[in-house]
Amino acid sequence: MPTIELPDSSRRHFERPVTVREVAEAIGPGLARAALAGEVDGRLVDLSHRIEDDARVRIITDRDPEGLELIRHSTAHLLAQAVKQLYPEAQVTIGPVIEDGFYYDFHYPPGFHPEDLERIEARMRELAAQDLPIQREEWPREEAIAFFRRHGEAYKARIIEEIPEGEVISLYRQGDFIDLCRGPHVPSTGRLKAFKLTKLAGAYWRGDARNEMLQRIYGTAWASPKQLRDYLRRLEEAEKRDHRRLGRQLDLFHTEELAPGMVFWHPKGWTIYQTVEQYVRGLLREHGYQEVRTPLVVDRSLWERSGHWEKFRREMFTTEAEGRDYAVKPMNCPCHVLIYQQGVRSYRDLPLRLAEFGSCHRNEPSGALHGLMRVRAFTQDDAHIFCTEEQVQEEVGRFIDLLRRVYADFGFEEVEVKLSTRPEERVGSDEVWDKAEQALQQALEAKGLAYRLQPGEGAFYGPKIEFSLRDCLGRVWQCGTIQVDFNMPARLGAEYVAEDNTRRTPVMLHRAILGSLERFIGILIEHHAGALPAWLAPVQAVVATITDRQVPYAREVAERLRRAGLRVEADLRNEKINLKIREHTLQKVPYLLVVGDREVSEGTVAVRARGGRNLGPMPVEAFQEALAAEIASRGRRVLEG
Repeated sequence: MPTIELPDSSRRHFERPVTVREVAEAIGPGLARAALAGEVDGRLVDLSHRIEDDARVRIITDRDPEGLELIRHSTAHLLAQAVKQLYPEAQVTIGPVIEDGFYYDFHYPPGFHPEDLERIEARMRELAAQDLPIQREEWPREEAIAFFRRHGEAYKARIIEEIPEGEVISLYRQGDFIDLCRGPHVPSTGRLKAFKLTKLAGAYWRGDARNEMLQRIYGTAWASPKQLRDYLRRLEEAEKRDHRRLGRQLDLFHTEELAPGMVFWHPKGWTIYQTVEQYVRGLLREHGYQEVRTPLVVDRSLWERSGHWEKFRREMFTTEAEGRDYAVKPMNCPCHVLIYQQGVRSYRDLPLRLAEFGSCHRNEPSGALHGLMRVRAFTQDDAHIFCTEEQVQEEVGRFIDLLRRVYADFGFEEVEVKLSTRPEERVGSDEVWDKAEQALQQALEAKGLAYRLQPGEGAFYGPKIEFSLRDCLGRVWQCGTIQVDFNMPARLGAEYVAEDNTRRTPVMLHRAILGSLERFIGILIEHHAGALPAWLAPVQAVVATITDRQVPYAREVAERLRRAGLRVEADLRNEKINLKIREHTLQKVPYLLVVGDREVSEGTVAVRARGGRNLGPMPVEAFQEALAAEIASRGRRVLEG
């Protein structure tokens, strides 16, 4: 008879095997009503799951992260059921949970249209209101294949055929709809109360451009209508902040089909890019990095030796010349090893920190390209630290200090940290992995950083720490990382002479703070809604005349400020001042310096801060000093403060 251990360490004894639902009922009626699923010995299961032996059990409700994922997963099935009822000829393929929602891909040659989403969503609400039980069934493989083929669901049949022999084939039934799924799911459609379909997109079967094109329907689902409303408000705000729209409005950059996934930087956008790059470059020098530059195109043999050819061949751009195969580099790591290998290295040379703003190219699927966020040509703020095993912890600690300073200067105070440990398939001994994981953990704890453990999520060559930024809308962006690599230096023959005169392989730390400059600038634009702090703004101030009489003085003021290193323009047009103010406000210029006859006679400027606040007249020198101080403080000190 099973004994159930609960999360509070209490135990409940049952005289017979019980379901998860019965465990919830035994704890209390309130929990039973709220229960969506259960966790039995660490595995998520349906409420109908039968427990035969002693087990540790946790009841999952919509307050748990797992509960929200179950709601979204089940809502994806609700979407598929609605589509099949309305469009019987549509074939159902796959429908996973994604961040903030879900999607389902369909093979439907006539194609869905935006107006169809309203109809589909209405049918979903009807099905939810019916409170249909969602029941798990396990079928023999051949019977399941035959069922889906008989009902014209060729994709589902193909998926089952690819499932390894011996694995359970589970299907879920809700009303007249049956879908292939591992589960678990919520107990009935009535538990799905807050959802909305958001958009349509194209997607290739299995994500492969050589396969047929499918139609993807995206949606979002939440535990309550209030959470859904809050999310939709955030979505609306995110739309206003879309970096692609702001890129056009502020004349920063554009992309086009002549070079898909590659950015055309306009003068203002390139100013932001250079400001970010030069800022990071200055900090790297302070922290003992040596900047290098490596070729864009390298012989195929290097990528074979490093292992990238085997793992990333389809993502690499290649070319041929004089009978030799070359690849455009997708990352900088192997090239930095080649620099390390020039000459004999001693333990006294370590740690050696090589940094590069490396131009990389990856052949991302065209459907995945997204402004600055997902591109084919990008620049990494890449660095590799070659060190001994004993130096790993100290180097990780130094990197954390540098990373936190950079993020704070860009206006990000909330940073989420994850520590990913050894996967099942890996290189290196357990002893070496123990040392590396311990070094990363101790470095995080020494810096007082809370972190989430991700067991088994490390790279095959070593553990890693990931750093993610939370923006003003609560969105999380994974940017920084530091990874311990025991593999590549050995594969490429990197060595150093140890203190005992033996030859040893250095540890290689892969690290990035921003990730790619393009994506980070996209994040910055959206975080600040295009109103970048003055130190990053492409134009920091505009001197605007009221009449033509002030033109000579305005030119003189603008030139004086430019000589002081400030990015200042003069608006000398014969237009009304209110028009000028409006235009530069829309361009999100931090400061507007208005000059009329009085300012000319007194040698001042009338300062208006972005947002419309009038700071009044001040001497040109005073404004210059105040703006310079604001820039030096990375926006922590502002004129209006």
